[in-house]
Amino acid sequence: MNTTISNSTLKATIKHSGAELSSLKDNLNKEYIWEGDSNFWGKHSPILFPIVGTLKNNTYTINKKEYHLPRHGFARDMEFQLIDKTENSATFSLQSNEETLKKYPFEFELQLIYTLKESALDIEYKVINKSEGKMPFSIGAHPAIALPESFENYAFEFEKEETLKYYLLENDLISNKTKVLETNNNLIPLNYKLFENDALIFKTLESNSLTILENSKPYIKVDFEDFPSLGLWTKDQAPFICVEPWLGYSDTAENSGDLFEKEGILVLNTDQVFNSKFSIKIL
Repeated sequence: MNTTISNSTLKATIKHSGAELSSLKDNLNKEYIWEGDSNFWGKHSPILFPIVGTLKNNTYTINKKEYHLPRHGFARDMEFQLIDKTENSATFSLQSNEETLKKYPFEFELQLIYTLKESALDIEYKVINKSEGKMPFSIGAHPAIALPESFENYAFEFEKEETLKYYLLENDLISNKTKVLETNNNLIPLNYKLFENDALIFKTLESNSLTILENSKPYIKVDFEDFPSLGLWTKDQAPFICVEPWLGYSDTAENSGDLFEKEGILVLNTDQVFNSKFSIKIL
């Protein structure tokens, strides 16, 4: 099942499965979200919850009891309920249940709120801890931006001039190895070699936004002020680029396994509500 919202400029379609944005089109019917061709990658814009990235041995502990979670958690593969709808906004909810409690022993509600504002789509995350006691979690976005022209016709432009240090993955875990993304007049021309070792992971950035240029002209801007970390990723020869605002990231090989001790983890008290938002703006 899908829900569509629209305004005078844009139309967005969201799947109830995973509350996943599957389409964002302008008035000329131009598509800005990756179609989800499984020959490359069968997703469009999944929600990453209650972890971002990969756990060491896909395992973590709470009170010394072991639990298992797949890469990026389980929310992206679950059915959400549509709980509020207007012409230009839609709110989806996922509640903890018997299935989630086996993998993640906390009662929660996760809401995704999509709102169209002029030429931008705001995507807000709301997490509510309904457990007795503290709840550790991470949350992140994974939107794949469609690139209809040759990959090399595109470039990144970060909001601020800064040293773009990113961490390398080894066996899907964050390593201690880092590289610096070289810029040319604050531009990073895209090429597939950038991603030959998987995603580029920035633990911290001074920039709060990133603009994708198409043939040197602004194409799409992703604002992520509420998210300290960022992932950039694509598959070899795939016509999309993922710009992924994160709160949290993969384990390191040195992780203790205790989820409360995980680097970058967030912790909510009972009945506490967490909010964060990012936006995709068509330029």
